[in-house]
Amino acid sequence: MGTTFIDAITARRTYYALSKEPLTSDQRIEQLVGEALKQVPSAFNSQSARVVILLGAQHERLWDLAKAELQKIVPADSFTATEEKINTCFRSGYGSILYCEEQQVVEGLQQQFPAYRDNFPLWSLQSSGMLQFAVWTALELDGWGASLQHYNPVIDAAVHASWQLPASWKLIAQMPFGRPAAQPGPKEYQPLTERIRLFK
Repeated sequence: MGTTFIDAITARRTYYALSKEPLTSDQRIEQLVGEALKQVPSAFNSQSARVVILLGAQHERLWDLAKAELQKIVPADSFTATEEKINTCFRSGYGSILYCEEQQVVEGLQQQFPAYRDNFPLWSLQSSGMLQFAVWTALELDGWGASLQHYNPVIDAAVHASWQLPASWKLIAQMPFGRPAAQPGPKEYQPLTERIRLFK
């Protein structure tokens, strides 16, 4: 019997120890991200998600940029630990995926449907979260390990300038991925009896 959906989401974990050794072709990575981008739902089918895939030197450039921006704000006596974390947990991987949301789409919906104006930014983030989860799980099924990072807004301006992204692409999250170099520790779960209420 093949892997079920529940099996797949159970297997998905946060991996910090990553190596650059390839597991699949770059075309496979692009295909996987593209299919998730097409199939993940969005409010009013707005399809506001935008994705940037960084591999090889471009991936390393992202995390060098992050270190440079963080060095401006992290106290000098704390920066060594910050730099080590970035080098060993993120930059050490094969690639990174940047998740963005096109704000022109969100603002257009706000104008078109003013009754729901306050909800569209929230719905945009919900759709982005689903996309992140879908890609993360799909990467895991192909053998990759990944984690989800949020160095925005610290790195936003530098990212937009470095890859000439449209100003309307709001950076939401970064997902470094690579071949797992170590297994994650055990995961703790809160009792489901405290988290589910069933009425019938």
